[in-house]
Amino acid sequence: MRTEPNSSDALAGLAAVIESRLPAHGGNPEASYVARLLHKGPDAFLKKIGEEATEVVMAAKDADYGGDKSKVVYEVADLWFHSMIALAHYGLKPADVIAELQRRAGMSGLEEKALRKVKEREAQSMKGVS
Repeated sequence: MRTEPNSSDALAGLAAVIESRLPAHGGNPEASYVARLLHKGPDAFLKKIGEEATEVVMAAKDADYGGDKSKVVYEVADLWFHSMIALAHYGLKPADVIAELQRRAGMSGLEEKALRKVKEREAQSMKGVS
Protein backbone atom coordinates (compact mmCIF):
# COMPACT_ATOMS: atom_id res chain seq x y z
CA MET A 1 0.00 0.00 0.00
CA ARG A 2 1.45 3.34 -1.07
CA THR A 3 1.22 6.22 1.36
CA GLU A 4 1.17 9.80 0.22
CA PRO A 5 4.02 11.95 1.49
CA ASN A 6 3.06 14.83 3.75
CA SER A 7 3.45 17.64 1.25
CA SER A 8 3.21 20.42 3.84
CA ASP A 9 6.09 18.93 5.85
CA ALA A 10 8.18 18.38 2.72
CA LEU A 11 7.64 21.94 1.50
CA ALA A 12 8.28 23.40 4.96
CA GLY A 13 11.50 21.40 5.28
CA LEU A 14 12.75 22.49 1.87
CA ALA A 15 11.75 26.09 2.63
CA ALA A 16 13.82 25.99 5.83
CA VAL A 17 16.88 24.84 3.89
CA ILE A 18 16.36 27.54 1.25
CA GLU A 19 15.89 30.21 3.93
CA SER A 20 19.15 29.12 5.56
CA ARG A 21 20.89 30.01 2.28
CA LEU A 22 19.64 33.62 2.29
CA PRO A 23 22.48 36.17 2.42
CA ALA A 24 21.02 37.53 5.68
CA HIS A 25 21.43 34.05 7.19
CA GLY A 26 25.01 33.64 6.02
CA GLY A 27 24.34 31.69 2.82
CA ASN A 28 27.65 31.07 1.07
CA PRO A 29 27.44 31.55 -2.71
CA GLU A 30 30.70 29.61 -3.11
CA ALA A 31 29.23 26.52 -1.44
CA SER A 32 25.53 26.57 -2.38
CA TYR A 33 23.60 26.83 -5.65
CA VAL A 34 20.65 28.42 -3.81
CA ALA A 35 22.90 30.93 -2.04
CA ARG A 36 24.51 31.76 -5.40
CA LEU A 37 21.12 32.48 -7.01
CA LEU A 38 20.02 34.55 -4.02
CA HIS A 39 23.33 36.43 -3.96
CA LYS A 40 22.92 37.32 -7.66
CA GLY A 41 19.48 38.76 -6.92
CA PRO A 42 16.00 38.49 -8.41
CA ASP A 43 17.07 38.55 -12.06
CA ALA A 44 18.95 35.27 -11.58
CA PHE A 45 16.19 33.26 -9.90
CA LEU A 46 13.40 34.85 -11.95
CA LYS A 47 15.21 33.82 -15.13
CA LYS A 48 15.40 30.26 -13.76
CA ILE A 49 11.66 30.30 -13.02
CA GLY A 50 10.97 31.30 -16.62
CA GLU A 51 13.25 28.57 -17.95
CA GLU A 52 11.69 25.93 -15.72
CA ALA A 53 8.14 26.99 -16.67
CA THR A 54 9.08 26.55 -20.34
CA GLU A 55 10.53 23.11 -19.58
CA VAL A 56 7.26 22.11 -17.87
CA VAL A 57 5.36 23.08 -21.01
CA MET A 58 7.77 21.16 -23.24
CA ALA A 59 7.62 18.03 -21.05
CA ALA A 60 3.82 18.17 -21.02
CA LYS A 61 3.67 18.56 -24.79
CA ASP A 62 6.03 15.59 -25.16
CA ALA A 63 3.82 13.55 -22.81
CA ASP A 64 0.83 14.35 -25.03
CA TYR A 65 2.64 12.58 -27.87
CA GLY A 66 3.76 9.48 -26.00
CA GLY A 67 6.72 10.93 -24.10
CA ASP A 68 7.63 10.00 -20.55
CA LYS A 69 5.08 11.55 -18.17
CA SER A 70 7.54 11.37 -15.29
CA LYS A 71 9.47 14.19 -16.98
CA VAL A 72 6.50 16.45 -16.24
CA VAL A 73 6.93 15.67 -12.53
CA TYR A 74 10.68 16.30 -12.75
CA GLU A 75 10.23 19.66 -14.46
CA VAL A 76 7.41 20.77 -12.12
CA ALA A 77 9.69 19.91 -9.19
CA ASP A 78 12.35 22.22 -10.67
CA LEU A 79 9.73 24.95 -11.17
CA TRP A 80 8.44 24.64 -7.61
CA PHE A 81 12.00 24.62 -6.24
CA HIS A 82 12.97 27.82 -8.01
CA SER A 83 9.63 29.42 -7.10
CA MET A 84 10.39 28.61 -3.47
CA ILE A 85 13.66 30.51 -3.80
CA ALA A 86 11.62 33.53 -4.90
CA LEU A 87 9.25 33.07 -1.96
CA ALA A 88 12.18 33.01 0.47
CA HIS A 89 13.71 36.11 -1.11
CA TYR A 90 10.46 38.01 -0.60
CA GLY A 91 10.00 36.77 2.96
CA LEU A 92 7.17 34.39 2.07
CA LYS A 93 6.62 30.70 2.75
CA PRO A 94 4.95 27.79 0.95
CA ALA A 95 2.25 27.98 3.64
CA ASP A 96 1.29 31.39 2.22
CA VAL A 97 0.67 29.80 -1.18
CA ILE A 98 -1.24 26.91 0.39
CA ALA A 99 -3.41 29.39 2.32
CA GLU A 100 -4.19 31.21 -0.93
CA LEU A 101 -5.13 27.95 -2.64
CA GLN A 102 -7.35 27.06 0.31
CA ARG A 103 -8.98 30.49 0.13
CA ARG A 104 -9.85 29.77 -3.51
CA ALA A 105 -11.18 26.27 -2.81
CA GLY A 106 -14.86 25.96 -3.60
CA MET A 107 -14.78 29.07 -5.76
CA SER A 108 -14.97 28.62 -9.50
CA GLY A 109 -11.96 29.81 -11.43
CA LEU A 110 -14.18 32.17 -13.41
CA GLU A 111 -15.63 33.63 -10.21
CA GLU A 112 -12.15 34.07 -8.69
CA LYS A 113 -10.87 35.78 -11.84
CA ALA A 114 -13.87 38.14 -11.96
CA LEU A 115 -13.40 39.03 -8.28
CA ARG A 116 -9.73 39.78 -8.92
CA LYS A 117 -10.66 42.13 -11.80
CA VAL A 118 -13.14 44.00 -9.58
CA LYS A 119 -10.44 44.44 -6.91
CA GLU A 120 -7.95 45.69 -9.53
CA ARG A 121 -10.48 48.25 -10.83
CA GLU A 122 -11.20 49.43 -7.28
CA ALA A 123 -7.47 49.83 -6.63
CA GLN A 124 -7.04 51.81 -9.86
CA SER A 125 -9.96 54.11 -9.04
CA MET A 126 -8.51 54.72 -5.56
CA LYS A 127 -5.22 55.80 -7.16
CA GLY A 128 -7.11 58.34 -9.27
CA VAL A 129 -8.80 59.79 -6.16
CA SER A 130 -5.62 60.51 -4.19
